[in-house]
Amino acid sequence: MKISDIPFATVDWLQVEATIHPGEEGFARWRTRQFGDIRVRMVDYSPGYLADHWCKKGHVLFVMDGELVTELDDGRVITLRPGMSYQVADNAEAHRSRTETGARLFIVD
Repeated sequence: MKISDIPFATVDWLQVEATIHPGEEGFARWRTRQFGDIRVRMVDYSPGYLADHWCKKGHVLFVMDGELVTELDDGRVITLRPGMSYQVADNAEAHRSRTETGARLFIVD
């Protein structure tokens, strides 16, 4: 990731309008800001959330609250708790998210 031509700025995430994205089960609430080619999101997954797709987009993801289970298309299952993160490149390993309890994430992609 190359970050360029973005001046210093702050974001009050509570003031960013949320959009709802239904999953196969539950929903995700995204608060999104775009800075050039970089998308930054605060995402809340509802309890019982299961993504409706396998994602191939690269991310840096940080779990702020709750518990997130990430399934990889090779069969691995990784559980992340608050304070944990993952990073994956575009088209590297397809993955999808689920959570029984709900989760709050900070994602840069």
